[in-house]
Amino acid sequence: MTLFDYKIASFLAMTRYTSMKKFISIIANPVVVTLLVLTADQWLKIWVKTNMYLSQEFPVLGNWFYIHFTENKGMAFGMEFGGEWGKLALSLFRICAVFGIGYYLFKVLPKNAHKGLKISVALIFAGAIGNILDSVFYGVIFNESFNQIASFMPEEGGYAPFLYGWVVDMFWFPLMEGNFPDWMPIWGGEHFMFFRPVFNIADAAISVGIGLVFIFNKQFFPKDNSSEIEAEAISE
Repeated sequence: MTLFDYKIASFLAMTRYTSMKKFISIIANPVVVTLLVLTADQWLKIWVKTNMYLSQEFPVLGNWFYIHFTENKGMAFGMEFGGEWGKLALSLFRICAVFGIGYYLFKVLPKNAHKGLKISVALIFAGAIGNILDSVFYGVIFNESFNQIASFMPEEGGYAPFLYGWVVDMFWFPLMEGNFPDWMPIWGGEHFMFFRPVFNIADAAISVGIGLVFIFNKQFFPKDNSSEIEAEAISE
């Protein structure tokens, strides 16, 4: 290889590195993370809602990963909360939470905060928005999916009033199932399945964001040792 060829190869390598670094920087931007998660979440939910009927499913990877269409009236992973008034309270709480998380992400969080923390909060923010969109609007813009494929903006109106929509879930991972041993207290002999809850992209984004904050808590929130150092200097 000549010196000229070496310089060309080095230039191309540096260009690829710079382009990749810039691409990662763009992808890691909280606004971009929020938009990507939100777009994927809503696209998949709308596709499922307008192409599948309730409880319909199809395998993706063998017998341990299915797209299984279900709807829940309450919190993440199919949990419900307190009837009609509970549903209204939950929808209003979600709206307040979205504003609170958004304010923290874009106003309170310092610009020099750890990039991982910004991404984690953006994941939680996007997931919260994704599920609140279902609760607020889906009951108005879709009809029911029971024994039929839902229509967008049906003439007869939606299946629920504003703020009373149901969250669309579809990811199901029945990785393991069987019966507990008879000698086990409380659950002895009963059937179990792991992982039973059906969830969506928004749920996953919230869980991953919270998990990252817990796992990398020390890196995201480093202790300020300046006061300790000053105290030690004074004592000496």
